[in-house]
Amino acid sequence: MLRGVPGQLAVTIAVGLSAYALYWVIGIVQPQIYRITFLLAVLLLTFLLYPISRESRSQVTAVDWMLLGASVVALAWPVIDFEQFVYRAATPNVIDVGLGTITIILVLEATRRTVGWILPVTAIVFLAYGYLGPLLGFVGLDLIAHRGYPLDRLVGTLYMTLEGIFGVPLDVAATYIVLFTIYGAILRYSGAGQFFINWAMAAMGRSSSGPGRTVVLSGFLLGTVSGSGVATTVTLGAVAWPLLRRAGYPPEAGAGILSASGIGAIMAPPTLGAAAFLIAEFLNISYLQVIMMASIPALLYYFSILLMIEADSRRMGTRAVDTDLPTLRTLTYQSGYHFVSLIVIVVLLVNGMTPFRAVFSAIAVAVVLSFLRTEYALKPTRFIAALESGGRGVLAVAATTATAGIIVGIVTLTGLGLKIAGIIVALASGSVFFTVAYAALAVWILGLAVPVTASYIIAAVMVAPALTLVGVPEVAAHMFIFYYAVLSEVSPPTALSPFAAAAITGGNPFRTMMLTWKYTLPAFLVPFTFTLNPEGLGILLQAPWPDVVRTTLTTMTGIAALAMGLGGWLLIETNWTERVLATSGGLLLFYPGPATDIVGVLVVALAVAMHLTRCQNRTTN
Repeated sequence: MLRGVPGQLAVTIAVGLSAYALYWVIGIVQPQIYRITFLLAVLLLTFLLYPISRESRSQVTAVDWMLLGASVVALAWPVIDFEQFVYRAATPNVIDVGLGTITIILVLEATRRTVGWILPVTAIVFLAYGYLGPLLGFVGLDLIAHRGYPLDRLVGTLYMTLEGIFGVPLDVAATYIVLFTIYGAILRYSGAGQFFINWAMAAMGRSSSGPGRTVVLSGFLLGTVSGSGVATTVTLGAVAWPLLRRAGYPPEAGAGILSASGIGAIMAPPTLGAAAFLIAEFLNISYLQVIMMASIPALLYYFSILLMIEADSRRMGTRAVDTDLPTLRTLTYQSGYHFVSLIVIVVLLVNGMTPFRAVFSAIAVAVVLSFLRTEYALKPTRFIAALESGGRGVLAVAATTATAGIIVGIVTLTGLGLKIAGIIVALASGSVFFTVAYAALAVWILGLAVPVTASYIIAAVMVAPALTLVGVPEVAAHMFIFYYAVLSEVSPPTALSPFAAAAITGGNPFRTMMLTWKYTLPAFLVPFTFTLNPEGLGILLQAPWPDVVRTTLTTMTGIAALAMGLGGWLLIETNWTERVLATSGGLLLFYPGPATDIVGVLVVALAVAMHLTRCQNRTTN
């Protein structure tokens, strides 16, 4: 915790960053100027709050002050000389190249401090690729070799245009993401987080598997305003782990439930995760359209983990837990106003308002409603603390998107994206199934190294073209990438949410990760439904309503069948024959089409019939 002048400076910048973002909604700021000044505030705050090393955690070092000064100089220059600056991108002068190089270094260092080494190192590799392109031909990499670009051309593109650092990824962070981060902070400080968890506990009842269901519903409710898998997991863990422990869940199973429920926050409308805002920009569609497309996949995700967790709860013999809470009706009457701001966002979006003004209005509504409960009223001190939290909350995403902008700039400049897409299609021999499978593998591998947002951005320019080349609609391609970028957070061998949950419950991190993967496994197949066959677009609400209903119901049946097969439980524990039949039938139902639907339903029905017969025989005997 910073104290003294550095601490006061950090609070001032964080509050100022949030206030600036809110002013941008109702004021007039030139887009490029706004992105530059937004990044300046982000860099200043990052170098104050994130130490250069663990040893200097509670103090600002001389190096930090140097970086603060360098940030001011490097990013004040484009603003001061803006009228001429924007026209020199193709022929930057010495000052442009020098300060541009410094800016790139500052962005990489800020990213290293906030999310670790891997993403900055990845960006450095891409920078080297942009500079040393011709040399690749001499080491047998002719497929991705190019003519190479000198330093001034690279800096000109990355620092002086909207194709690099200040491109679409940072723009999304500076507009959509920061506003929703502020909104989430406002709701937390107004008591919404605890209300959502209490409401879920009251709604799920007191059955033996009720605690597991409670965490799933709580994860969904918190996710609607969070947009962060790890943050939702940690928030859930702090409140819900004692409940799960009392119900009899082992530490690893409890952590698996927490992380599987938390990661869904990135898919839960209306906030979704940072990558969802990028989909709107990449596809040039409204954010409301993205919310609509994400709605059914999000519900399918939670339906999947709910059934998988239910099966494990019954097998483990968990017990009901009495909680000293009011009834659902009483809770809703007392604090149901927390739902109002969420409804406001959706209603305003449906009526054509921009996402920026919709969330701004929701923030205003949440602030006003907070005064209904004295202990959570957002009076000046508490309101400033919420703004500070909102400003701090955007730092990691902003740094990530700025670095991702470097990668996107290099990929665009060198044409690498189309080359990689061509390689994927060639490896798949033009097959849609294998192209989709290779695309899933590529995004999963990306997710092992970089955060969800960066994973989506890189895949959007390198993997999405491969999917569209074999006929997958562009919206389906980007939703596929988004879905797999999110699922990479629970995928072995590096899964942030399970590791965070294991730290809370004291469980084994590796076992927790594998259990989380098991709970989310049926959800990994949902993206195949809307990419392998045009009929599957119903899941994205991109088809006639009869197709939407049919595809959704068959996919839900497939998920239930997989939960029976992989979870190993229906009314009692399933045997191997029932599990194999249920799993096989479930897989068929993920490929939309009359033939596969009929066969899949028949196979699943056979598995269920065998199970029911066995249950009846056991009861009779």
